[in-house]
Amino acid sequence: MRIEDESAFVLHARHWRETSLLVEVLTLHHGRVGLLARGVQGERKQTLRAALQPLQSIRFSAVQRGELAQLRGAEAQDAAPRLQGDAMLAAFYLNELVLRLAPRHDPLPELHSAYARVRARLAHDAPLAWSLRRFERDLLDALGVGLDLQHDADGQPIDPAARYRLDPLQGARRLLSDRGASDRNAAATGGALLALAGDGDTPPPVGELSGLRLSLREVLLHHLGGRGLKSWDMLRELAPR
Repeated sequence: MRIEDESAFVLHARHWRETSLLVEVLTLHHGRVGLLARGVQGERKQTLRAALQPLQSIRFSAVQRGELAQLRGAEAQDAAPRLQGDAMLAAFYLNELVLRLAPRHDPLPELHSAYARVRARLAHDAPLAWSLRRFERDLLDALGVGLDLQHDADGQPIDPAARYRLDPLQGARRLLSDRGASDRNAAATGGALLALAGDGDTPPPVGELSGLRLSLREVLLHHLGGRGLKSWDMLRELAPR
């Protein structure tokens, strides 16, 4: 199968043998695709090599042969965001999350669009923690395992003043008022869930973001088969800014 003039974001690239790269991309029409880019070392291939770096938006052509597609050509569509510090770690986390959860060769145009949005937010210094939570929601939706964030597992409207744990299969479960402080701190407020459902640019209060992060992490961990991400060991809770 030939892939012609396809739009994609580079998720990961690593050296293979002496002159080649193994590259993972998230495409618009073909889902996640593994590419073998042969002969990309050397000064004459510098432009191509730069186009195959993580976060780069590219257009490429390839021939699919087995699990990997043989790259025939690629060019950058823009300049990849120059990220540092927490933003760079956030990008590493996003890429690892997509690599682990997005199946190969399964078209997910909604995920491609969500990645484009979060990439733009990182580039424009949007609040990091809130940008990550919105992408996690969009990723789950694109994979067909999203949760109703406006109603609990019993079909009742979410109460902004209550706290909820997110069950990966059943949705929001309201926490009983007699639960311990540690349980409550690891749960999301109803207000945070409703804010995430509303998809506004303004994040919920700082004190509510930690519980939302931990609740969504439980859901993601379930879909990751119980095996966490390397980036979770690197990332501290991102301070809203």
